[in-house]
Amino acid sequence: MREADARLVVGNWKMNLTQAEARHLAAAVATALRAQSANAEVALCPAFPLLGVVREALRGTNVLLGAQDLFWEEHGAFTGKVSGAMLRDAGCEYCIVGHSECRGRFGRSSYDPQTLGFFSDTDETVRRKFAAALQAGLRPILCVGETAEERAQGMADEVVEAQVNGVLLGLREDASRCAVAYEPVWAIGTGDVCDPDEAERMAALIRDVLERRRLQSARVLYGGSVTPDNAPALFAKPGIQGALVGGASLKVEQFLNIVKAA
Repeated sequence: MREADARLVVGNWKMNLTQAEARHLAAAVATALRAQSANAEVALCPAFPLLGVVREALRGTNVLLGAQDLFWEEHGAFTGKVSGAMLRDAGCEYCIVGHSECRGRFGRSSYDPQTLGFFSDTDETVRRKFAAALQAGLRPILCVGETAEERAQGMADEVVEAQVNGVLLGLREDASRCAVAYEPVWAIGTGDVCDPDEAERMAALIRDVLERRRLQSARVLYGGSVTPDNAPALFAKPGIQGALVGGASLKVEQFLNIVKAA
């Protein structure tokens, strides 16, 4: 099966797990997938301190390693930042770029608005990160999506199209192996999930933008409270070519059932 034809299922572990827990979870996922001969391509994206132990747990398997974010400079006085070159050296194949939580766009949040500056990604920084990931030999997974307020105002299509175009416009690097994840902000970590028909409609909008940029081989994923219960209906839509999975990726059986549905 060609890469572009295979679905991609990505586990975004976010800020969770100790080294021992990460090693155990990665090994359990890899062992089970080897036994069930999954058709989907699978990647795990742990927090930065866990990359080493997860890399070792995945060694010799078909499960790929990914990161949750990166900085656009290769090196320098950027305290707390991690470059694409560092991630590639750490064994990463994929890197999530522009996740709604990194943009400070939360589905439901008790955060003090004054602290949201810590989640400071903008369309411009996401564009730089996307290009930096490609330059480092990583495959970026670009996250785009609207808030509940934007959807209520009828702006969902406009927001998502602008987010995709903002990254791809003027891009010089070859982005043919990237993925774009539609993650409606109102569905992230809330338990709400987008109706499969609407998710496919938004995926088609993204696909249209990609094809205008001659990126036919890029895959379009869905992210937002993906579970074993709703995954089959989402994957039944041909326009949805994979999933970016959050909370369910921390539970072996749930994640494996999502992969199986793909």
